[in-house]
Amino acid sequence: MSAAKKRVLSLSTLYPNPAKPRFGTFVARSLEALAEREDWDVTVINPIGLPPLALGSYRELADAAVDGAENGVRVYRPTFRLLPKFGGRLNPGAIARAVLPLVKQLHAQGPFDILDAQFFYPDGPAIAKLASALDLPFSIKARGADIHYWGDKPYARRMMHDAASKASGLLAVCEALAEDMATIGLPREKITLHYTGLDRDLFRPLQHAQLLSRLAEELSLPLSDDERLLITVGALIPRKGQEYVVRALAGLPRSRLLLVGSGDDEGRLRALASELGVADRAHFLGLLDHDLLPLVLSAADAMVLPSASEGLANAWVEALACGTPIIITDAGGAREVVTDRAAGLIVERNAAAIARGVEELLCDPPARAAAAAMAERFDWKVNGANLAEYYDRILDE
Repeated sequence: MSAAKKRVLSLSTLYPNPAKPRFGTFVARSLEALAEREDWDVTVINPIGLPPLALGSYRELADAAVDGAENGVRVYRPTFRLLPKFGGRLNPGAIARAVLPLVKQLHAQGPFDILDAQFFYPDGPAIAKLASALDLPFSIKARGADIHYWGDKPYARRMMHDAASKASGLLAVCEALAEDMATIGLPREKITLHYTGLDRDLFRPLQHAQLLSRLAEELSLPLSDDERLLITVGALIPRKGQEYVVRALAGLPRSRLLLVGSGDDEGRLRALASELGVADRAHFLGLLDHDLLPLVLSAADAMVLPSASEGLANAWVEALACGTPIIITDAGGAREVVTDRAAGLIVERNAAAIARGVEELLCDPPARAAAAAMAERFDWKVNGANLAEYYDRILDE
């Protein structure tokens, strides 16, 4: 390693692991983009929470707690004691205690210049404790749910305030989220915008004639050119609002819906589709391989995601990059992405409004090239360069 390289240690509970390879991929891509540069060396600690008795999915997570070199980044996965559903207030301290010996060991082997948390809670308060122990500057990034969910809990908000007051800088994925951070009392003057990136080689319009038939065969679905193909991409949880898309489907004849993602809401959504008589047109695809997702997005006529809250969803940007317009709610950075009809429409969060939005948009759809152009400013190399510049500013202060 070149002596000129500066070293960052990033703490992220939101990071891909062998049990959840799609979990927090956008965090990994950002830090990998930084690691590709000649001036920064990146180490990640991805703490994995396990209950006293690790059964079921927790057994898989326990097996996934392995260290390794991943795409130019050294990743460590120590475990910490987790009390599912009840231990939220304990997690920052549990994480800090569990990883501090490892952090001290790594710092002794090669001193870090700055510490970083990639999610505001519990990562932010935990990184503040580690930074205090090492006497190093630190930064915290906000992404959406960490502010909207955890910031609404008094105990978490107090810890977030304390960590933010000690941080050298804060990051937000969009302007709207920066304002939400200020609303809950985080220091606006410390916040720098850091937009997401995009794998431009992977997410691009794919328009060959056999695309739909290839997908129909690959996914074992009855896809045809005489139907409108809608897609929703996101965890199957109430906050993402797939319920409203399924309800809208009942009023959208000649339309088929692909739901990409997994989550606790899947059973309820399947039951709803059956109740509404659209089960034959609503297809649950689970977590797709990242190489297949651009094919599905490119084949779709619109990507619909009526979230209750967001930062700046990667699904919005990835859909646009594939030339697919989006129909979304006015959540988070929606107005920073949908700045022109070529990008799609912002609608109210109800089934009727979504159905009207689909009809309006697809009656006169934007050209796929025009939709793709709306995502041109998102790029992982730019994201990595902006992150390096931000860290440099902190170190120069």
